[in-house]
Amino acid sequence: MPQDRYGLTLSTNSDRAAALYVDGVDRMLAALLGADAAFDAAIAEDPDFALAHLGRARVHQLNMEGADARARVAAARQFVANATPRERQHVEIFASAIEGQPKKAVTAAEQHLQEYPRDAQVLALLLGAFGLYAFSGRADHDAARLAISERYADDYGDDWWFLTYLGWAKTEAGDLINGRAITERGYALKPSNAGAAHAVAHALFEQGNGAEGRSFLSAWLPANDRTSFLQGHLAWHLALIAIEDDDADGALDIYERHIKPSGRPYPPLNIYTDTASLLWRLSLAGKTGLDAHWQDVARYGDGFFAKAGAHFADVHHALVAATTNNTALEARLSEMQARDADGKLAPGPSAIGLCRGIAAFAAGDHESAARILEPLMPDLVRIGGSHAQRELWEDTFIVASLRAGQGHKAAGLISERLHRRPSRRDEAWAREAQVLR
Repeated sequence: MPQDRYGLTLSTNSDRAAALYVDGVDRMLAALLGADAAFDAAIAEDPDFALAHLGRARVHQLNMEGADARARVAAARQFVANATPRERQHVEIFASAIEGQPKKAVTAAEQHLQEYPRDAQVLALLLGAFGLYAFSGRADHDAARLAISERYADDYGDDWWFLTYLGWAKTEAGDLINGRAITERGYALKPSNAGAAHAVAHALFEQGNGAEGRSFLSAWLPANDRTSFLQGHLAWHLALIAIEDDDADGALDIYERHIKPSGRPYPPLNIYTDTASLLWRLSLAGKTGLDAHWQDVARYGDGFFAKAGAHFADVHHALVAATTNNTALEARLSEMQARDADGKLAPGPSAIGLCRGIAAFAAGDHESAARILEPLMPDLVRIGGSHAQRELWEDTFIVASLRAGQGHKAAGLISERLHRRPSRRDEAWAREAQVLR
């Protein structure tokens, strides 16, 4: 039997199918486009290859193609019956995630990795800003991600994918020096790895190194044009640097050329959250004339996130609806409340509170926005994503406090952020808060 890149047996009699499957997996691990074609070709070589069907299911899931994902899971379950125990467990873990049972998937993945630590796809399912740990609603998901990465570090050694995620986990957990060093080791092994480029961008962001971040991304993006499904998100990181440099026009230009929804071959959750959050940040920076862009994003969200479900999309939906359609916002809040009552809203009531704070801010009631958001800042981590993504709500609280004439409320959070990294924008806010105090 052939093996994957991590030495795990693949139940197929076709070496060609196995090679195509390995290529598909590597493309997924590196956030590169083309995994769908690789898995389709593997299935064409061996229609009974269970893991190829499952890989295709995962691509469908990321692209919000739920029915197709579930159909591929059903095929994987059918064909994996005569495969190895490792493959059977692998299929069931991903099936749980795809079928909306994330807690079951986490428990099964953690148990599976004790026996098969080099099942990289299962480990990857737990990691990342959109991984099962991040979206679990846990306040300690950064620590959990780092702990499991360190637990299996010896099993992966200098693997290009693993080093990237170990480094990113350290960075998000606050170990910036080691996190960046490990990330750059992984990046050097495979510079085309978009996941590594993303992790480098985060390390530079957390260190407050905007000039280096701009230089890195401005070189990487054109050199790897149309290769990755993270291309738009990496452009989003570049736009954040522009906003930090008080260049809202430059950030909007990046948005219009690389991020706005039309025709982007990226996962819908990335597109929706990147577009909504960047437009909101531009508004906080004083940029006007964004109405057409907001309507564009609202239409996109109606197509993929019409109802409450993915809570990270829901809290970004609040940004869009509060700007374009308050009726839609109230409907979404009611749906989120129902999910919370049923135990299906992972971050709990804090996610609803964040949406209400956003609504107050959009309505111009900055005093209420600051009052609502202030007690939620410690729970912000529960919505998942990265520090860079979650800072939007911190920014909103700071601006609301300043506009309400309550500089004392903003000062503590600004000081905490500046202690973590330098920021021209935070320094300006700190001066404004001091004047108000």
